[in-house]
Amino acid sequence: MSTGAQALLRTLLDAGVDTCFTNPGTSEMHFVAALDGAPDMRAVLTLFEGVATGAADGYARMAGKPAATLLHLGCGLGNGLANLHNARKGKTPVVNIVGDHATTHARYDAPLQSDIETVARNVSTWVRTAQSAETLSRDAAEAVAAAVGPPGSVATLIVPADVSWNTGAQPCQSLPLAAAPPADGKAIEAAAGALRQRGKAAILLGGRALREPALMAAARIAAATGAKLLAEVFPARMERGAGLPAPERIAYLAELASVQLAGLDCLLLVDAKAPVSFFAYPGKKSYLAPKGCRVIELVSPAQDAAGTLDQLASLLDAPGAPGKLLQPPAQPDLPEGRLTADKVCQAIGALLPENAIISDEAQTSGVTLPAFTAGAPRHDLLTLTGGAIGQGLPVAIGAALACPQRKVFALAGDGSAMYTIQALWTMARERLDIIVIVFNNRAYAILNMELERTGSGQPGPAARAQMDLANPAIDFVALGQGMGVRSARAETCDQFIQALQDAIDSPGPHLIETVVPNAFTGFKLKALPHALDALKILPGPLARAIKRKIAP
Repeated sequence: MSTGAQALLRTLLDAGVDTCFTNPGTSEMHFVAALDGAPDMRAVLTLFEGVATGAADGYARMAGKPAATLLHLGCGLGNGLANLHNARKGKTPVVNIVGDHATTHARYDAPLQSDIETVARNVSTWVRTAQSAETLSRDAAEAVAAAVGPPGSVATLIVPADVSWNTGAQPCQSLPLAAAPPADGKAIEAAAGALRQRGKAAILLGGRALREPALMAAARIAAATGAKLLAEVFPARMERGAGLPAPERIAYLAELASVQLAGLDCLLLVDAKAPVSFFAYPGKKSYLAPKGCRVIELVSPAQDAAGTLDQLASLLDAPGAPGKLLQPPAQPDLPEGRLTADKVCQAIGALLPENAIISDEAQTSGVTLPAFTAGAPRHDLLTLTGGAIGQGLPVAIGAALACPQRKVFALAGDGSAMYTIQALWTMARERLDIIVIVFNNRAYAILNMELERTGSGQPGPAARAQMDLANPAIDFVALGQGMGVRSARAETCDQFIQALQDAIDSPGPHLIETVVPNAFTGFKLKALPHALDALKILPGPLARAIKRKIAP
C-alpha cells in the first residue's frame, strides 16, 4: 500500500499533470520524498511562492493543461495569491497542493496555523481539505477535473501532513473531462440577426477566441458583415503576427477605450466581458459600452468559441477566407541613436524570431510593442490578465517549460520585475531559453499618469518619492549575474541590438537591462493623443477623436 503522498503523485500523473512548481516546507516533506519514486513528475523549485504560482499559470496557458504547485501552509499560499488572482482572471487551470499541519496537531494553534481554506477561496473555484490517505487520491482527481473545467480555474487541495504520510492509499483514475459545447442555436441566430441589421457593430474577442481557429472564423464574419474586430485589454494568450487577423485590443485607458467603442450599435461578446474601466475616476464612467449599444454575450467562457463562430460564419454565408483582414508581413527597421522604450520595442519587432512567445509586463514602457510586432513572424502574446504585477517573469518560466523549442521573451518594467526577481534563479537552474528585457526608467512610471487621472492634485516631494526608484538605483545586471543569468546593460540602440541578437542566437537565459527615460515624467493626459499619433499606435483620425474627447 502507498502513502497518501505517493498515491497523490501517481493520481496527478495519470490525470496528465506532470509538472509541479514547488516551494515546500516541513508539512510537504512526504510529497517531496515521494518525488524520487515518480520520475515522470518534473518538480521545479522556486525561491518564492509567487514565482511558483505565476509559472504554473504560464505553463497552463501554453501547454493547454494544468500544472501543479506545492505550497507551504496558509502563509505560502498567501505569498502566491497575486499570481493566482491573475490565473483566475485568465481562466487558467492550476492545481494547488497546499500542505497543512497534521490533523492531530491543529488543535494546538502552532505558530504557522491558519485558516487555509479562507485564503484559498479568494482565488479558487474549488477548495477541499483532504480527510484521509484513503480519500486523498479521489480528492486530487476531482481537483484536476475542476481546474480543467471548462472554463479553466484554480483548484486548491489542502493536504494535512498525516494524510500525506499515512499508508493505505491507492491512486485514483482520472475523471472524465467535460467538453466545451457551442452556444445555443437560438443565440447564434440572434447574433446573426443583430449583425445583419444596419448600424455599427463590433465583435469583442477574449479567452480562447484569440487563438487561430476562432480568430479566422471571426475574421470571416467581419468580412461578411463589416463588423469591427476587437480584443480584450489583457488576453491570457493571443496568437499574433503575419498571416493572422489582427483585432484591435481595447485600450487600458478608459479615455481611449471610450473612443474605440464610440458609436457602436451592437457589441457581440465572444468569451469576453463587456468592457469596463480598470478603476473609478472622478466624473468618468466605469461601464464603457456606449449608451444605446446592444451588448450580446454569444459565447460564455464555458462554451466553445471556435465552434460557435464557425456556425455563425456559415449562417451568415461568410467567405471561406477573410482576405484583407489578415495581417501582412512587416517588420520595422532597426532603430538608431539614444535608447528609448519605444526604440526597444522597435528593435524587438525587427528581430523577433519565428514562433516566439512574449510574456509582456512592460507596462507603460511597452505601450508601442503591439504596433511594432503586428506584422512580425507568428508568435504568442501572454499578458497581465488580472492586473497584479509580478507576473511577467514567472509566466515566462512556465511558458518556456511548456514549449522548450520556442524562444521566450519576458518584458518587464523595473518596478514589476522586482516583485518576483527570484524567478531569474529558477531560469538559470532549469537552463530555460528566456530573454528577460527590463525597462529601467527608475520609476513607477504609470503612477505619474494615474496621479493626474484620479485628480489627486500636483504632487509634492512626499508624493513624488512614492513613484521614484532611483534612490538607490537598482542594478539589474548585478542581480541577474548573482542568480546565474548572463546579463548586460544597454544605453544605446547599438548596444541593445547587439545584446538582443546575442541572446536570440544563444540558448539559455539572458537578461538585458535597458536604461530608458521615464516617458511619463510631467505627464499630461491631454498630450497623449499627440504621442500616440506620432508613434503610429493609433490611426490619425482616432488619435484626433481622442484628443477632442479628453482635451479640456
